Amino acid sequence: MQGQKTELKPCPLLQIDRPRILVRATNWVGDAVMTTPALGVIRERFPQAEITLLANPLVAELFSPHPWVNRLIRFDRKGKHKGVTGRFRLANELRRQTFDAAIILPNSFDSALVPWLAGIPIRLGKASDGRSLLLTECYKPDKSATARHEVLYYLDLLRNFGINGNLQAPLLVVTEQEEKHAALLLAEAGLKPETFLLGINPGAAFGSAKRWYPDRFATVARKLADQWNARIVIFGGSGETEIAAAIEQELHGHCLNLAGKTTVRELMALIRRCGFFITNDSGPMHIAAAFGVPLAAIFGPTDHSGTAPYTDKAVIVRKNVPCAPCKLRKCPTDHRCMTEVTADDVISAANELMQKQATPN
Repeated sequence: MQGQKTELKPCPLLQIDRPRILVRATNWVGDAVMTTPALGVIRERFPQAEITLLANPLVAELFSPHPWVNRLIRFDRKGKHKGVTGRFRLANELRRQTFDAAIILPNSFDSALVPWLAGIPIRLGKASDGRSLLLTECYKPDKSATARHEVLYYLDLLRNFGINGNLQAPLLVVTEQEEKHAALLLAEAGLKPETFLLGINPGAAFGSAKRWYPDRFATVARKLADQWNARIVIFGGSGETEIAAAIEQELHGHCLNLAGKTTVRELMALIRRCGFFITNDSGPMHIAAAFGVPLAAIFGPTDHSGTAPYTDKAVIVRKNVPCAPCKLRKCPTDHRCMTEVTADDVISAANELMQKQATPN
């Protein structure tokens, strides 16, 4: 009849009482942290479900363990799952698991291809990268809508398929044993449980354009440590040891430099122990936010509106320059988005946040 609206069919996943759900994780640590509220909604909507996360080895460590995930399958694109043969091998592994549905969080063609090859009957994800035919249900966001934070994007994706729930904050957990191990590592460096730790995270895996400068990190660390009677701990991955060493040299060794010396799980437990965190836009920034650590985040070429730490205990330090956010790995000009951010800018923002946190509501 004219004027009659066609009712949308409910997503088949909603009709299964105890589904076996495969969630394809995102590939970057920070993005993966921002998907945890979506995992919380999946768990809330399907409390009896078996939720398995398919993740690369680095991201998998974030969820080993995690209260909203039952099992992990590691996707090793550099090893046994490399190339076309590896993708078929992974698909065969998934096929044997007899999943009811796959919820595909990344937007890449490859991330939808493997669940399709595995014959998972319900495959949910965004219609992007020419992969719509690989999905049984597609999310097609309104292109004219205002850009939203990544946390909200993943929740919108689920809501499109009728998977609704209460908004959760990003969540990570560490075990009691991991907390004790972190305390032991700190104790070996002479840091007691009551010591206020100022975490410094000068790296950023995406590229050099996201990195502020070692001498400025050192200035901020020195001045805030003096003001707050804090001890400085430098964090970073194996590819960030040079930056960390430059800061250590600027501080004349008055710090604990852990760059390149921790696993992901150790990094999580140590960041959780910090009283404050100074960081570039990076995975560890989101880890700190998930643990409720107050932090100052320095943004340059990336868009803070979409990827800022999802917490009220963070302050963003950035300059409104015409070329930002360019989202480039390397700056093609003068890096003004970072050069214009001074040490005093970060110190002032950190002190303001600390004062706000100390003031009762």
